[in-house]
Amino acid sequence: MPHRLASKLILALALIVLIVKTFAMYINVTSQEARLLESMTLGADQLSRSITSATWQMMLADRRDAAYSVMHTIALKQGIDRIRMFNKDGELMFSTVPEERILVDKRAEVCNPCHSSSKPLVKVDVPNRARTFRDLDGRRKMAMITPIYNEPSCSNAPCHAHPASVSVLGVLDLGINLSRVDQEIASIRARTLGLGLVEVVLIGIFAVFFTRHFVETPIQRLIDGTRAISDMKLDQPITIHSSVELEELSHSLNVMRERLQAAMAEKAQFTQRLESKVEERTAQLRAAQQKLIQTDRLASLGQLAASVAHEINNPVSGVLNLAMLMQRILKDDGIPPGRVDEFRRYLGQVATETTRVGRIVSDLLSFSRRSKPQSAEADLNAIVTTTTSLVSHKLDLAGVAVDLDLADGLPAIRCDASQIQQVVMNLVLNGTESIRGGGRITVRTRTAANAAAVVLEVADTGAGIPPELVSKIFDPFFTTKEEGKGVGLGLAVVYGIVNAHGGEIEVATRLGEGSAFRVTLPLRPPEPAPPIAEARGGT
Repeated sequence: MPHRLASKLILALALIVLIVKTFAMYINVTSQEARLLESMTLGADQLSRSITSATWQMMLADRRDAAYSVMHTIALKQGIDRIRMFNKDGELMFSTVPEERILVDKRAEVCNPCHSSSKPLVKVDVPNRARTFRDLDGRRKMAMITPIYNEPSCSNAPCHAHPASVSVLGVLDLGINLSRVDQEIASIRARTLGLGLVEVVLIGIFAVFFTRHFVETPIQRLIDGTRAISDMKLDQPITIHSSVELEELSHSLNVMRERLQAAMAEKAQFTQRLESKVEERTAQLRAAQQKLIQTDRLASLGQLAASVAHEINNPVSGVLNLAMLMQRILKDDGIPPGRVDEFRRYLGQVATETTRVGRIVSDLLSFSRRSKPQSAEADLNAIVTTTTSLVSHKLDLAGVAVDLDLADGLPAIRCDASQIQQVVMNLVLNGTESIRGGGRITVRTRTAANAAAVVLEVADTGAGIPPELVSKIFDPFFTTKEEGKGVGLGLAVVYGIVNAHGGEIEVATRLGEGSAFRVTLPLRPPEPAPPIAEARGGT
């Protein structure tokens, strides 16, 4: 997971400050330590020269004991570790440490400042005459070597046998304890480290404060502003004045926000206008659908008129014949006693035939009656039975037999019964018109596999539909009938009604063998019913 920018800046600043401060503290401590050692070196040189000066007269007078006594006294002072005197051959002539007897090799470290080359140096500068080392007890010591020169007053003295050609008579080795210096250096280091840590902490606090004030807070405002824009909260301006760059960025975001706000307002207005137009067009399409359904109903009614007239003619002719027979039986004095039963039989036949005529006319009126679309519980099997009965005479005239395969216990569906009746009517008549020279139409009903819908199937043994025309049979005003026998609205109306009820219609056809239309209707169509789909067509 990436870290926050402010945290990275604070960490980077703290690291930089820590590195710089550590380097500065190291330089400071090192320089102070060097100055202390330089001061100690100068002090040791001055002390060493003072000792040689103090003992010069005594040595000149050959008062060695007095000179040694002075050096013993000086060695007792705080910080003086020891005082030794060597002759030019490296032999220890005097030491404030009792019983110390050594002969120093000229190749030893202590002799390197003067005897590092084949010819001993006579003059050696102060830094090269001083050395620091650690004693056996681990404490640091400083040793200052001071040459004792063969001055003219010494070489010409009657008590000395040092020729003038000898430049150096020996050396004075002054040992100084550096414990107090080391303590001071440790104190300097501690103070420097403490001050450095305080400075780093203070700089870190200021870095945190300024970073959060000038970086984190403005950036958080930018983040909040961009989130508000992404959430489409376009009424929240972004205000930042911490820096020119961030202020310019916030200004750009505000310009983008204002433009987006204007675009969204324009989009909302456009959407509102579009919704109004869609509602208006939907209402118009619904009205057109109802008109189309009614037109198709009237067209179907016209197709039924002739067959219904023939069907009504037969019972009416029978009633007329029966009326004439009963008129002959009836005398002026009434019905002859011997023909009452015959008269009653004729009268019963009249009642039967007139009932048949009434049923035919009632079904025809029910089909042709224009009613407002309404949804109610309906029995699909009853709708199929009534519709096939209504068109039975037309089917008989066409030599088409109807087989009903209606499932028992079919659940009721919520629909507009008159519109579903028109679906059955159109599919049956469409199949009848596709049959030449007699055939068969099978109407089946069943419950769908998911038990949430019912299925209506209308199969015929007609000519079938060419494969290249299957995709067009639901297009508006498409028909394969001869001119004057159809306008291509039958299947268009079927598609519209089925779609309005939330159902589906499929067709399976084979050329020369017939077609089968399968209509699936849900038990409970969606509420409210969707508007009519874009116009499809019929055969």
